[in-house]
Amino acid sequence: MDKIDRMRAFALVAKNASFTVAAHRMGRSARLVSKYVADLEESLDVQLLNRTTRNVSMTDAGVTYLAMCEPLLDGFDELEEAVTNQQTALRGAIHITAPTGFGSMRLAPSLAKFAAQHPEIEVDLRLSDSRVSLVEEGLDLAIRVGALRDSALKVRRLGPMPLVVCASPAYLMRVGHPAHPDALTEHECILDGNMTEPTVWRFHINGKDKAVHVRGRLRANAPAATARLAAAGVGIARCPAYTVSDALKSGELVEVFAEHRIAPYAVAALFPQNRRLTTRVRALIDHLASDVSLCGDETL
Repeated sequence: MDKIDRMRAFALVAKNASFTVAAHRMGRSARLVSKYVADLEESLDVQLLNRTTRNVSMTDAGVTYLAMCEPLLDGFDELEEAVTNQQTALRGAIHITAPTGFGSMRLAPSLAKFAAQHPEIEVDLRLSDSRVSLVEEGLDLAIRVGALRDSALKVRRLGPMPLVVCASPAYLMRVGHPAHPDALTEHECILDGNMTEPTVWRFHINGKDKAVHVRGRLRANAPAATARLAAAGVGIARCPAYTVSDALKSGELVEVFAEHRIAPYAVAALFPQNRRLTTRVRALIDHLASDVSLCGDETL
C-alpha cells in the first residue's frame, strides 16, 4: 500500500470529516479509505482521528500531522504536474474563505472568471464573518478586508479598499451636513461591530491622523447592513467602498469628508506559512491581484 495514498486518505477524511466524501474524491471505496487511515495510524503508532457512528474529528496528533503532511501532498502533486508538463492545464480543488458581503459582491464574480478560464479547477468558497483556522478547516486561502492583524499567516496584498463616511441626502437635509469630523459627536452614527474600534473613526486632517469618538443607537456586524441603514436615512455610516459604490454613483448616498479620508484598508490573500502553494492556488492569487474589479474604483 502506497504511503502517499494513506496520507491523502487521512487528509481528505480530516478536512471533510467524512470517510464517504473522502472515498468519493479518491475514487475508492469507503472501506478501503478506512483501511488506508487505519494502516497509517498503525505505522505511526498514534491515533489521528476520533471516530463515532455519527462524527469524525481529528485528535491533537491528527491536527499536527495534517499541518505537516498537506505541504508534502501539495508538493507531490506539483511535482507530478511539472514532470507531465501539465502546468498550463490547472486542475484540482481550491478551498477559500472570505467575508460574507465582500465574498458575495466582489470575490464571487472574480472567481467565476477564473473558473471559466480553467475548466478543470474546482472552487469551494466558504463565506463567514468569523475568522477561521485555515489548517483546521482544510482551507487553502483566506481573503480578508481591513486592517491586517499580526498573524502566523503569509500575506499577499491584492489591492486597496477605501473607507467611506456617508449618509443619505434625506438625513443631511433633515439634520444638517457636518462641517468638520469633530461635528460627528453631535450626529447619529451607525456602528460596524466588525471594526476593531467601532466608536473611533479616524480622519486625515492637516497632515495628521485624528481620532473622533462617535456614538450611535444602531450597530450591525456586517458592513453591507450599515450601508443599507445609512441609505434608509437613519444616520451616518463608515463603510468599505465596495458596499456603497453603487449607492454613491446613483446619489442614494453622499460621501462626507472625502478630503479627510485615511489610508485605505487592504484586501489581502492569506495562506499558511508552512505550506508550499500549489500552482493552482498561486495562479488564483495572481488572478485576484490583477482583477481591477475586485477592489473597485478607489477614486469614489
